[in-house]
Amino acid sequence: MRVKRYVVDSMPDALQKIRTDLGKDAVILNTKEIRSGGFLGMFGKKKIEVIAAVDGTAAAGGTSPKPAAPKPAPAKAQPQAAAARAAPVAMLEHDQLEFPEVPDVLPPVQQSLKIREHAPVRKELPPESTAAASQAGVYTPPKPAPVKSREDLLFEELRQMREMMNKLALQNGGESNANLVPAIRQRLIDHEVDPALIDTWIDRAKVEAEELAEPFTESFASRSIRLQIADILKSNGRKSIAPETKIAHFVGPTGVGKTTTIAKLAAEQVLKHRRKVGFITSDTYRISAVEQLKTYANILNVPLEVVFSPQDLLKAFDALKDCDLIFMDTAGRNFRNEMYVSELNALLRSQGDSETFLVLSMTTKYKDMKAITGNFTKFKLDKVLFTKMDETDSFGAVVNLVHDFGLQLSYAANGQNVPDDISVVDEQAIIDLIMEELPDE
Repeated sequence: MRVKRYVVDSMPDALQKIRTDLGKDAVILNTKEIRSGGFLGMFGKKKIEVIAAVDGTAAAGGTSPKPAAPKPAPAKAQPQAAAARAAPVAMLEHDQLEFPEVPDVLPPVQQSLKIREHAPVRKELPPESTAAASQAGVYTPPKPAPVKSREDLLFEELRQMREMMNKLALQNGGESNANLVPAIRQRLIDHEVDPALIDTWIDRAKVEAEELAEPFTESFASRSIRLQIADILKSNGRKSIAPETKIAHFVGPTGVGKTTTIAKLAAEQVLKHRRKVGFITSDTYRISAVEQLKTYANILNVPLEVVFSPQDLLKAFDALKDCDLIFMDTAGRNFRNEMYVSELNALLRSQGDSETFLVLSMTTKYKDMKAITGNFTKFKLDKVLFTKMDETDSFGAVVNLVHDFGLQLSYAANGQNVPDDISVVDEQAIIDLIMEELPDE
């Protein structure tokens, strides 16, 4: 038996070569799909491997070469196999052999699979015929895979290359988003933005880039993060003192500038909005605190009431009943002492519409800001006001606080001049300060 192996692009090519080399009596022993060429085992082109054979007598044109001695059958071989192996096998000359001698191990029924001239290798059979053929052990070669066009192959190779590059990127530098956008991440860390929040923003920016099929660059990440910060800082209500507000309470730790802030806002209400304003102060713990507010009251020509306990509030409200707006200055107490905070909450009882402003200094560490806000939020807090904006280069605490506690932004003070150095918070200005020197186009 003469056996030969072919590697071709399609079955028609294989049939043509088999007919040319082995003749029309050749038998296909096996077919399978393989890959050849490519780079490091990838991107190889699909081909079909075909093993064909022809009886030695047919290949020699009817002449009968010298038969070889029959090989003894193994002791445990099946009867059919023993009978088949007992038949003489024709041998070719050594220079004509392409493979070592192969015994006839195929069942006799497989001889019906000889290649016919002008006929396909495998003919489609009805389902019942296919099942019967399978039970009878007839060999049916599998259908050859459809040949892809050059364009399909090109797209497939590009897709595989992209997957490979993504894997390499993850292995070499994908352990941290910091390797992808170092300038943005470092800038946000310098502004003391919560690192977990930074990772969330960068991850979301990467997802947006993939959805839009755009390259994930620093410019793209910067635009995405700006929008995400704006979404956190967006105002759901009025930032300034509402026209219907009758009492505005100001609470916060010591040294944040509550009294000066009250003077600035009172001057704005008197000079700009022409409202009649009054002062109440309970800050009797700090030396000269009452005198400081009394000085501002004299300059603005507004009344001032001093209370020493919650019981004095009713008298103070009655004395200022003709005022359109009352500013209440509370004492700065140790925010870690819950008893002091509870005492302060007792002073926040008021008559009519009121708003409570938490006053925080931008020079305070965010860890302390978070603790302060956590204690005060046990009671009624409406808005947050930041002071000393001009004394810091770090503004990430504003974003952290709004994200963690959901407080409404109100005013930002950036100096000690009364009444000039205070304004309503501009979210876009905060974003520009945080994202300074980063590409946004």
